Amino acid sequence: QVQLVESGGGLVQPGGSLRLSCAASGNMLSINAMGWYRQAPGKQRELVAAITSGGSTNYADSVKGRFTISRDNAKNTVDLQMNSLKPEDTAVYYCNVQFTRRIGVRGDSWGQGTQVTVSS
Repeated sequence: QVQLVESGGGLVQPGGSLRLSCAASGNMLSINAMGWYRQAPGKQRELVAAITSGGSTNYADSVKGRFTISRDNAKNTVDLQMNSLKPEDTAVYYCNVQFTRRIGVRGDSWGQGTQVTVSS
């Protein structure tokens, strides 16, 4: 069982910033990719940003230049720094971790979600 604990959501005005954090713990040999997804009302869940164990990153076009994903492999944490927030960034944000449970066995886990609301 791998648990993810998210924090950092909230209400912010357009143009503001928020930082989301996610900490992973539990039974796993190693963590592979870590990422953040979001789901707005009436829309499908979408990838926001992801980062590999080696530090390679991938961003949705809509957040490039505004959001930065980072991870601390020693602490098993992944952060999402969100700047220049727009109302269309409003969504529930979910942390996702892909891990190796033991040799040859992989899995993934989702956080409980944290609400981000961008509104004046």
